[in-house]
Amino acid sequence: MSSSSNSPIVDAARLTAGQAQRRTLMLALAISPLPGLHTWASASTEALAGLRRWGSGEFRRFGFLVYEATLWAGEDPQRPPLALRLDYRRAIEGKVIADASVNEMRRFVSDPALLRRWGEQMQRIFPDVKPGEHLLGLHRGDEARFYQGEHLIGAIGEPGFAHAFFAIWLDARTSEPALRAALLRRKEA
Repeated sequence: MSSSSNSPIVDAARLTAGQAQRRTLMLALAISPLPGLHTWASASTEALAGLRRWGSGEFRRFGFLVYEATLWAGEDPQRPPLALRLDYRRAIEGKVIADASVNEMRRFVSDPALLRRWGEQMQRIFPDVKPGEHLLGLHRGDEARFYQGEHLIGAIGEPGFAHAFFAIWLDARTSEPALRAALLRRKEA
């Protein structure tokens, strides 16, 4: 049988006033929503406002699932506004994501200096990702915005960038025609 001196109730009664206030504050912080949490948690959700989910598909390399892609768009899934979410299933460095994007954009852009500049900008924006994390790209015309989870991580507003970037998945000249077809297939209501 345990002694009442080991009871949590007795231990709480022995707290000094300062300790009790700190414990109460910590408990309140643990169970209360934080100020501004709604704004933080809804950033990429608000980015999808007015868009409908279209299709989704998988990107595999050497048989391994790298990410699952999902497209949101208006009436025309190949014209802005649109958004593409990539749910990663493998850990990938941000630099690798940027370099792969530049390599794919070579199908649509022939200016090496421009591709180099865009690659440097993407390297500054794209984070390393782990399995279970996602990146969201938003194309609203002349600008591409990027989110990691619910956080806006950067934007590139140079003319032509957004079109070339999203062409990686949506242009008929893509290196992944099966993924393109899956993305452009309207999700059943």
